[in-house]
This record gives sequence, C-alpha cells and structure tokens, in this order.
Amino acid sequence: MKGDKVTYEERYYFCVNADEEENEFETGSMANENLLNARNAYRVKHGLLTSDEIVAIRESYGLSQVDLARLLGWGEATISRYESKAIQDEAYDTMLRLIKNNPLQALDFLKKNADKFPEKKRLEVRSKIVEKLDSYGKEYLTRQAFAGEYANFEEPSDSNGFVLLNIDKLEAAISYIAEKVSNLFKVKLMKMLWYSDAESCKEDGYAITGLVYCHNDMGALPIGHYSLMNLENLNVKEEVSSNYDSMLHVYPSKGIDYTVLSDRDKAILDTVIKKFKNYKARDIIAYMHEEKAYQETKPGEIIPFSMAKEIRDF
Repeated sequence: MKGDKVTYEERYYFCVNADEEENEFETGSMANENLLNARNAYRVKHGLLTSDEIVAIRESYGLSQVDLARLLGWGEATISRYESKAIQDEAYDTMLRLIKNNPLQALDFLKKNADKFPEKKRLEVRSKIVEKLDSYGKEYLTRQAFAGEYANFEEPSDSNGFVLLNIDKLEAAISYIAEKVSNLFKVKLMKMLWYSDAESCKEDGYAITGLVYCHNDMGALPIGHYSLMNLENLNVKEEVSSNYDSMLHVYPSKGIDYTVLSDRDKAILDTVIKKFKNYKARDIIAYMHEEKAYQETKPGEIIPFSMAKEIRDF
C-alpha cells in the first residue's frame, strides 16, 4: 500500500473443486472492502485516522460528507474519498483531529468558510455544532484540565509505558472494567489500571492508557487522578459507605466507544479483572505493597514501567 507493506484481514470465496490457480475469487464489493481494510492498516501503521474514525467524527456532528468538506474548506468530494477510497495526508488528518473533540474549533472553521454555504445551510450546520458543543463542552474542558497535568510527558518513555496519554482508551478501559466489576470504587480502580498497564508492558512492551503512576501509601496512583475522576464521559457516583465515608463508585458509561480498545487490550483487561474482581480495596492495596515496583520506589516517586517485568504472574 503506497509502497509500504501492511498486514490486514481479507475476505474471499474459496472453491475446493476448482483448479489451484482459480480456486479463490471475490465479488466487486468484497474487493472494495478488502482494499479499504488495506488502506486502514496503512493508516494505523502511520498514525492516521481510519475511515471508520472519519465517519464517526462526521456523524458526531450530524453532518453530510459535503457539509463537513465545506466546513473544513475542502473540495466537496474530499470526505467521501477519505471514507471510502483515498488515504488522507498528515495535514488533512490534523485538521480532522482538531475538530474531533473540540466543537469550538469547528465553529472557527465555519466562520472562516462561511462563504461556502448558502445562508440557510450555514445556520443549520452552526446549529448542529452548537448542539455538540452543549453536549460535549464540559467533557472538552475536563479533558483539557486532565491532559494539562501530562504536559511534562509528551514523549513516550519509561514513565508512561512508552505510549502517550490516550483519554479515549482510558475512558473505555474504565467503563469496560466497571461492566464486569460491580464493587468498583476509586481506590480499587486505580490499582486495576496500574496492573493493566503494567501487564501490557510486561507482555507487549507498552502500556494501554499512557497514564503515569506515582508511589502512594495506597499503592500506585496516577498523576491527575482528581481530574481523571471528573471526566464527563465517566459514570462516577459519590456514595456514602457504612462508615459514613464519602466514596466514588464507578459504573459503566452509556454509549462508550469500545472500538478504541484492541482485542489485545481487552484480553489484558480481562486477565486483570479475573484476578482482582472479588478483591476489596484493602486486599488489592496489600497485594500491590508486595510488588518489587512498589517496594523499590519512594513515596511520591514515579513508578517506572521497566519494573513491570517484575510483577508477579497472575
């Protein structure tokens, strides 16, 4: 694909009765689907949005392909091509990412390209963007606050498990855990996230979420954990325990996009869930206190993921 070797899933018919040279064949729609899979594999390899992600951005604003192309100041057929045929370059990819979770940026583009719309259509598009701004404005602001705490970790390193902070994956991972763990409170969740990232580093060489964890009396605690729990897409309820302590109970989030988690991510999360599902907070804290990664770091220090190789097998 564009001179680069990619691996992707292909679907075709196979006939056991045909000659070897003619026993595989595909319909036109199959060929188009296979080629799209190849393009998306190239996109993933090069850090570009996939065609499905481009569709999701457009649909999140309730816009047609032509409307989104005009909004960004592109040719009318550009979005259609990126969703089905062509691979976008980095400049176009960056513009799409700018509006992905930022309706304010979309409004700026609409102002710059207002002349590309008839007045009635422009007002209609503006209404849809404002509607998204009302729905996602708080999430955008809380994401900005949380992401700001990771300003010192903008390069892959041993501190973040060699991946940058990915809030979409983090929210999906938390909701995924909450779907399978009914008694999920903040303290227990923080430990399960560390074990998920550490297990991923141990097995595959990189973490899932990009969180950076510090040594705390209660075990590993991610930087920005207060901001993390305020993310609008998380379903967190403040509840009072039997001791009248205030506790943050985490529930699954409605409409969360689990496609951001790979099958490998889910397999690792499932391993951690199976191990700690029935642990109480004090049990998982005590378990982590026995880890070399905890014992060989001091309070307040970042727990390096190079120590993930030392965590006990589940």
